[in-house]
Amino acid sequence: MKWLRGALIVGTFALLYVLENKRPLRRQVESKEIETFRNLAIAATAGIAVNFLEKPVTDQLTKFTKEKRFGLLKLFRLPKGLETAFAVVLLDYTLYLWHVLTHKIPLLWRFHKIHHADLDLTAATAIRFHFGEIAISVIFRAAQILLIGVSPQALQIWQTLLFASIFFHHSNIDLPKDFEEKLQKIIMTPRLHGIHHSAEKSEMDSNWSSGLTAWDYLHGTFRRDVAQDKITIGVKGFIEQKDVTFAKMLLEPFQNYELQINNSSIRNS
Repeated sequence: MKWLRGALIVGTFALLYVLENKRPLRRQVESKEIETFRNLAIAATAGIAVNFLEKPVTDQLTKFTKEKRFGLLKLFRLPKGLETAFAVVLLDYTLYLWHVLTHKIPLLWRFHKIHHADLDLTAATAIRFHFGEIAISVIFRAAQILLIGVSPQALQIWQTLLFASIFFHHSNIDLPKDFEEKLQKIIMTPRLHGIHHSAEKSEMDSNWSSGLTAWDYLHGTFRRDVAQDKITIGVKGFIEQKDVTFAKMLLEPFQNYELQINNSSIRNS
């Protein structure tokens, strides 16, 4: 039920927000209230893109794959529960691939870096995505659904688990290290994702998983050898609060693009 999913997502965020205040993993650079409000504001613009662009597409395509038995998993005629489980795992893996692409392809990074430009890493950072990235990602989400053969139920389960996972591993919570190291064998954790949010590219290019860490192990991108107090969270060029205001974050991808076009025109004239 939608209300139950919503309650689980909101409840997870609220719990992590409280725990961050009680047991922080990293020193907060900005005021937590200001950082959280800005992230929620950016997330609100992304939410509009989800509701008006992504949701209509995913709703129709998941119904199509179910009714027409379209997609890879539908070829095997698996029991419903097993098919759903495989769909969730494959969605998680393909999201790993998409995450890598958002860093490697300049156009995608132009939008995805807004997520990384947060001066802190907290549960609120988890949903700090530029609406432009969400709009572009609709194409990839459609491909995931059609290629895998994702049913409406499988998509809902994956999305719920994804929200819980990203809130958790973006959170600024200092878990007992031994316990977290055990979790790292299965899922992404705050210390691991802190390395991914480093301003240093060599550190950022690791720990891409959003759920299972199996994908980082598989591709050799798993890394946990950087101490949290040695990490500078953020993106080079966005190091002060004035660099990451709400308005600047929304306009940044487009302003850089215009500048690049103008520079190219000057060189070619």
